[in-house]
Amino acid sequence: MSDRLNGKVAVVTGAANGIGKGCADIFRQEGASVIGVDLEGADQDCDLIDEGATQALFDRIGAEHGRIDILVNAAAFALFDWIETLSYADWRKTLTGELDIVFLATRAAWPWMKASGAASIINFASANARHALAGSPALAHCAGKGGVLAMTRQLAMEGAPHGIRANTIAPGFILTAATERHLRSDPSMEAKVLEKNMLQMLGAPDDIAWCATWLASDEARYVTGGDFPVDAGATAW
Repeated sequence: MSDRLNGKVAVVTGAANGIGKGCADIFRQEGASVIGVDLEGADQDCDLIDEGATQALFDRIGAEHGRIDILVNAAAFALFDWIETLSYADWRKTLTGELDIVFLATRAAWPWMKASGAASIINFASANARHALAGSPALAHCAGKGGVLAMTRQLAMEGAPHGIRANTIAPGFILTAATERHLRSDPSMEAKVLEKNMLQMLGAPDDIAWCATWLASDEARYVTGGDFPVDAGATAW
């Protein structure tokens, strides 16, 4: 048992599956007290786009622990379509599922992170925050992830006087239950991903979780406002 996060109180959203679950599992291994949050299947069930429910959840967590040292905003959902056929409703659902979901949890956690005095927010951007996603109907997704990237830099500025750091991780293609379904439905997808990767492998949730562990730890006490690609070199060409 390592102790890189020993004694820290961490809230991880989207903790039932994928990257969120990977972060929650490794944070526990590293000594943190982890509260995993998801629609279902986590330590706390919560609809994180319900403002009242989200506020109530973080109030309970803060009252129980007295502070929140780490917030990982891994929960997200998006709908994909081209501009010509993307409905306004689906555009709004995607921005809600990628931007509002981060805002509501962060705002609710903020006073408890101020109480920590040395807190870390970890959000998830994407290569799509900086680059068009060629061949993919990802307009709303690109807008959402671009918003997360910009919002996190602002959070870094607003949090600095309170000892709150904020950074983003930009994952490459990560094997999860959701992405494996896409691989099965499109046999050519893996080859397309690997064509972009310098390292000829697909990522796993743990690859992201180890970066998140460093950002959450005191080892990264001088790091804020950064964006960290963990993508097998796909965006470094």
